[in-house]
This record gives sequence, structure tokens and C-alpha cells, in this order.
Amino acid sequence: MEEGSEAPAFCLPDREGTLRCLSDLKGKWVVLYFYPKDNTSGCTREAMDFSEQLSDFEKDNAAIIGVSPDSPASHKKFAEKHRLLVSLLSDEQHEVAQKYDVWQLKRLYGKEYYGIERSTFLINPEGRLVHAWRKVQVNGHVEAVKRTLEALKQ
Repeated sequence: MEEGSEAPAFCLPDREGTLRCLSDLKGKWVVLYFYPKDNTSGCTREAMDFSEQLSDFEKDNAAIIGVSPDSPASHKKFAEKHRLLVSLLSDEQHEVAQKYDVWQLKRLYGKEYYGIERSTFLINPEGRLVHAWRKVQVNGHVEAVKRTLEALKQ
């Protein structure tokens, strides 16, 4: 996936089990972020940071969507526990993660496993990928996304 290419289409269930599609957001900027797991420290901080800034993104005609392999039920509990405002979608089969090339071989304590590489994609109102952040560090990330969005909108 290269900047300027069409963002891969998808439909995934939200925390209520309702299918949400990228095509539903045509005409809006989309901040699509992939995270490894509900209720872990970095993932919680990232979701809370995006939720805290949601109104600023909405003023810029942007929707924020978080995607992880967790179930809709897990997302619902996660969102309720932390009062999250962002949309969370469930990619239990990793199909969308694979389309966006974020389902990666990882290593932890000498063991290898597949999981989500924390990544964020900025998609323009025409459905094109305009910026990607790979191997995201949570601290300061939301601000970086906001700055990039504001610069691209000008």
C-alpha cells in the first residue's frame, strides 16, 4: 500500500454487531488505526487519546475508527469501561489487518507469534490513502495525526 493508492475496502462489525463499511464514510476524512488488544495499557491510552480529541477531528470532517482482533463483546466492555467515544471494529479473522499489511510476525521473550503492528492510516474523502504511520508509539501520536490532517486539508 502506497500513499495515493485507494484504501482497501472493508466491512466489519462494531461493538453492537452492526456492520460498518469504509464506503459509508465516503466524503469524510478517516483516521483508521489498528491496535493489538482491548484493555492493554498502550491500546487503552491510544483509544482514550483519540476519544478525548474526537470533537476536534469531527470539526475537520474526520471519523476515527479503531480496529483490533477482539470480539464485538470485548469492544463493548472496553468502550464502556473507559468511556470511549471512537468507533471500534472487530477483525477477528484478521482479514482487514492483512489487507492493510499490519498482521505481522512479532517476537516477545524469544517466542514468535502473529499479531497487529500498531499502525494508523489517514484516508482522504475520496477514499485514498494519504498518510501512514507504522510501528506507532502512543505518546504524542494523536497530536501528530491531527497536525497531518490539518496540513493536508489546506
